[in-house]
Amino acid sequence: MATNPSIITRDLDKVAAKTGNIYESLHVVGQRAKQISSNLKEELNTKLSEFASTVDNLEEVFENKEQIEISKFYERMPKPSTLSMEEFMEGKVYHRFPEQEEGQ
Repeated sequence: MATNPSIITRDLDKVAAKTGNIYESLHVVGQRAKQISSNLKEELNTKLSEFASTVDNLEEVFENKEQIEISKFYERMPKPSTLSMEEFMEGKVYHRFPEQEEGQ
């Protein structure tokens, strides 16, 4: 993932040009961000489930360096909204308007 996680100012005309409306473009980006977020969350939970402890006693809980590294990796990743905006601007996101397709 080569996306820069810092804040980038976007030209709203370029964002709106993809769909013809800035609000529709932002809706598409938001929906894609939800997809990315849920995929990342599922992936992280799968990786961390290997380290799940069945012990409820706090005295027996120990730090696992692999678990910490996995968590830090996901914390350093770009936000899902940043990833989805990059995908949208690069034309990698497929979107359609079903209500317009039905009327044709």
